[in-house]
Formats: sequence, structure tokens, C-alpha cells
Amino acid sequence: MANLPEENFIERLASEIDLAEDQRAPVDLKARVYSALMQHQAKTGPLASLTECKAQGGELCVFEQLVEIAPVGASVKSLNFCRVCHARVLAEHLENPPIYWNGCPYVQLKKS
Repeated sequence: MANLPEENFIERLASEIDLAEDQRAPVDLKARVYSALMQHQAKTGPLASLTECKAQGGELCVFEQLVEIAPVGASVKSLNFCRVCHARVLAEHLENPPIYWNGCPYVQLKKS
């Protein structure tokens, strides 16, 4: 398949930019992008349940672990719990958020 004009432009632009090896996107920007992607995914259909995520090798945060073992239905276990978590708010507004929950995707953004 031939490259589209937009792809050629982006490739040419990228080849002209000289980025330092250690230059990374700020945590708050990565957090806002991650949150937006999760919201979009939730709008297009139900998210995978916490049990499914864990079975596929995903790590659950402490709050998701509590919901996973709670006697609730699958529809509850498919909710986006990050939307109501303080870790999301901190990560979206601070460059170095003070969050350290194991399994929290926002902590993983901080590490990368």
C-alpha cells in the first residue's frame, strides 16, 4: 500500500526533529491522554472485567483488587474505577504526583 501524503509529511517532519534521548512527555500529559483513551474506550462498549484483566496478566490496584473479590456482578467489575480515584486527579495535575499504589496505571506512567 502506498504511503499517504500525510504519512510522508509526518515521516519527513520526524526525521528533521532532533530529540534528546532522555526527553520524555510530562506525567500530567501522559495521564490526561491515558484518561481520555479510557473514557473513549468506555463509551464504545463495556471494558474488560477486572477478573479478565487479571487473568490476562494485568496488574490490579488495591481498590480494583477489593472490587474483584467483592460479591458484585460482572457489570460492576467492568467499570472504570480510575475515574473516581484520587491517583488520576493527582497524576493529571502534578508533574511528580505522590502516588505509589501497586498496579495503578498512573504510577506506571510516572515510572515511564
